[in-house]
Amino acid sequence: MELKQKLKKMIIEELQIEDLTPDAIDDDAPLFGEGLCLDSLDAVELVVQLQVYFGVEIKNLEEGRPALQSINTLTEFVNARLSAQ
Repeated sequence: MELKQKLKKMIIEELQIEDLTPDAIDDDAPLFGEGLCLDSLDAVELVVQLQVYFGVEIKNLEEGRPALQSINTLTEFVNARLSAQ
């Protein structure tokens, strides 16, 4: 399964988003605010799940803010971290 699809599936399952499929999530849509409407508690859970699923850690806001903009930015961040390991 492609990384983007894995991330979308993880977000839907772990954040318990109902009535949404991975294919319905636009890769460029904002994860917070108008896009998926995630909030700060979801952000914390997402950071934890990235560690659990992929062994990737977001250490601070400077890393997290740009990484958590969209599925595309999150995919780039995870790919970069996995390549560096």
